[in-house]
Formats: sequence, C-alpha cells, structure tokens
Amino acid sequence: MAEVVIVSGKQQAGQLVAEAIARLVRSRPDAVLGLATGSTPLPVYEALGTALAGADVSRVRGFALDEYVGLDPAHPESYRSVITREVVEPLGLDPDRIHVPDGSPEGIETTGERYEAAIAEAGGVDLQILGIGTDGHIGFNEPGSSFASRTRVKTLTQQTREDNARFFDSIDDVPMHCVTQGLGTILEARHLVLLAFGEGKADAVAGAVEGPLTASLPGSAIQLHPRVTVVIDEAAASRLRYADYYRWTYDNKPAWQVI
Repeated sequence: MAEVVIVSGKQQAGQLVAEAIARLVRSRPDAVLGLATGSTPLPVYEALGTALAGADVSRVRGFALDEYVGLDPAHPESYRSVITREVVEPLGLDPDRIHVPDGSPEGIETTGERYEAAIAEAGGVDLQILGIGTDGHIGFNEPGSSFASRTRVKTLTQQTREDNARFFDSIDDVPMHCVTQGLGTILEARHLVLLAFGEGKADAVAGAVEGPLTASLPGSAIQLHPRVTVVIDEAAASRLRYADYYRWTYDNKPAWQVI
C-alpha cells in the first residue's frame, strides 16, 4: 500500500516533498530526478530553492515525463521551456543534464527508444514526481495504457486536451500527440511521489490508491510499486475510504521513516 500523506494545502505539500528531494541530493549529488510539469508540482519546485540552499546541484540530473509532438522547443508551453523556466533556471541546475523527450517530427519513430536508453545510461530515476489527471492518467498515459508500456508516442484524449487548453490560447493550439514515458518506465523509478490537489482529483486519487488495478485508470499502476508516497490535500482525499487510517499511520510513524 502506498504511503498517503494528507496535508492542509499545496504549500505544505511542496515543502514536504522539497525536503525529501533535498535530502536525496545532499546524500547523492548526482541524483536523478523525474520531473513532472503542469500546475501540480509547482509548489515543490518553488520550495526547492530554499530546501536546496547551500547544496551542490551541479551534478543533479533530470528526466521530464513527457513532451508534445510537433511543438517548437522554444514555444513557452513546450515542456522543454516549462522545465527550463520552472526548474532549471530557478534552481541553478546544469541544463545539459536535464533531459526532455524529443518531440520533433524528424526521427519521431525512434524517440522513445532513444529516451529509454538515456534513462538507462543515467542509472535510472531515483525519485519520480507525478501528478494525476481527472481521468486517472499519469504522464500522458491515457486510460487503456499498458502497465508494461515504455516511452512512446501517444494520442491525447479530448479530455486531456481540454484540461491543458488553459495553457494555450485555445484548445485548437493544444497538440494532438505527445511523447510520454510509459507506465512500465515510470514504475522502474526507485521512489514515486504523486501529488494531487482539489476535489476535482478526488475520484482519480481514490481509484489510484484504493480502487482495482486497471488499465482504465492508469494511476492505479502505483499499487505495483514498492515505494510510493501520495501527498494530497483534504479535498483530494475526500473520496478515500481509509483516510483516517492514513492520517493515523503518518502521525505515528517512526521519526526515521521520512518520505
């Protein structure tokens, strides 16, 4: 069972996860981070500046979960631009050590294999940050994705395009395709940290944590991983059957069992 941490809000969640990442980086300066985009991980990235103060981040490596296909990397909403703007520059990371899938049409047929090879060469991801969509997707693994899937090109659902339209001028500007790490790829990270906020994510969170293991809700794949931390606010926790149990176990865990 995943460790579920129910917090008062986004700021507390961001600080909690940022402290875990900072401990990892201080103990392993060449740590490999799995970087999610979107609004959900922003509190973590904002808190990392303080959490990593004084730490050597020159060797930290990172791999983004996904990228749009056919969107110019210089476009402000490409995930290359987002990761650079929200993570690399504020934290002073080496941009050459931070990788994003190649979504350019040229060579798109092999982009997944090349990204898998780069992750393997880095020794795998130490800590993977995840969000979850309203339909239960993680990364861009839409409902129906195989739990064994690897990095590949996917067609986005209409719901995901509508959810992401807020970042663009209109839904017509949201790309139809993406390159995403597969569920099988994500499950190979050594520690998964999934964040979710708001009542709109409550059903997806409950399905991922307590529901049946099903490709219809890709987030349920976290149940297959030996080390998962789910950090959510009260609204996102509102559909959890065992919420009181999660609060009890977190409040009474041994001090050395940090997330």
